[in-house]
Amino acid sequence: MEAQKIGANVKNTLTDFKKFISKGNIIDLSLGVVIGTAFGKITTSLVNDVIMPIIGIIIGGINFQDLVFKYGEAVIGYGKFIQSIIDFLIIAACVFTFTKIFSKFKAKEEAKPAAPDPNIVLLESIRDELVKLNEKK
Repeated sequence: MEAQKIGANVKNTLTDFKKFISKGNIIDLSLGVVIGTAFGKITTSLVNDVIMPIIGIIIGGINFQDLVFKYGEAVIGYGKFIQSIIDFLIIAACVFTFTKIFSKFKAKEEAKPAAPDPNIVLLESIRDELVKLNEKK
């Protein structure tokens, strides 16, 4: 008897979990996380492998990954920190741009006027006809 209760609880839990997972918001969120992770890797590669070497050449052949500050045994890798800041700024700019584009599309959808209620249209046409009839009298 106890095993049946446990089995029923597990089944209910799995059913609830399936409902939870199949909601649009959860799926959208998980897709966003996966795409964001992949985009982060691409951006990091862009910064580390393309942008920073170009900046290093322009500044005078500096490799930012080698920029460190040593104080005794402590080593502070500020070059990598600079790369991380540039990486963050690129990602933030992309997110900002996508948000602005999304907001424009959403604003256009909201700006579309809703179709008038057919009952109101009918009442307005009846009113207009009554006004015309009263003007003729």
